[in-house]
Amino acid sequence: MSAVPWLPSAAMERIDRVTVGRGADFPYLQPLSLHCRQNGTQRSWDFMRMHDSVTILLFNSSQRSLVLLKQFQPDLYTSEVERRFPGFLATASTDRPQALPMEVPGWVGVMHRLCEGIVDQPGMSPEDVASQEALEKCGYLLSPDEFFRVASYKVGVGLTGSIQTMFYTEVTDAQKCAPLRDEKGELVEVVHLPLKGAQAFTDNPNIPKNLSVIFGISWFLQSVGPGLDPQ
Repeated sequence: MSAVPWLPSAAMERIDRVTVGRGADFPYLQPLSLHCRQNGTQRSWDFMRMHDSVTILLFNSSQRSLVLLKQFQPDLYTSEVERRFPGFLATASTDRPQALPMEVPGWVGVMHRLCEGIVDQPGMSPEDVASQEALEKCGYLLSPDEFFRVASYKVGVGLTGSIQTMFYTEVTDAQKCAPLRDEKGELVEVVHLPLKGAQAFTDNPNIPKNLSVIFGISWFLQSVGPGLDPQ
């Protein structure tokens, strides 16, 4: 009988002499190092511990559009800086910040994403966090039981390995009841993506977007779109 493909092999399960060390503390990330023997070979990994998160796909039926966020991402920006100036990040240190050789426009760090948030408050379920983030970032007042759980999956594998849960819900313009709050200083622009252009948006490699946007739109077009009244 053939082996079940999604189960680990016996060799991969032979892990022993495991140690984990801590790095410096950050508000939302914890650097860690793991050392162990795997199948008799000594191995080491550096990784980050990060909170689990939620991401929310909102369909505005009043406008027949998907609600996305357009946001500046420091990690995306610095990655683009490194592409333009290879080796630049290696020269930076905590006691010797490095100025850019030339000005790099901020738009290289702007990307489209779904409404997201981390699950970092004790006693709050992923649905609670989804409700809070939908209000704070997109201005829609929704109760936790209005969110449909699409999927839960691992993200940042190789770096964080945290779990992200995607939710879906339908909203209307009448539920737009609160202005965006900016408690953390995040610069966020709400974008309405018309359904007619959703597939082209997903397929366009020149529009910066993360994987949850691609997955969310593809899921919507296959699972929800066919049941909508044509207009």
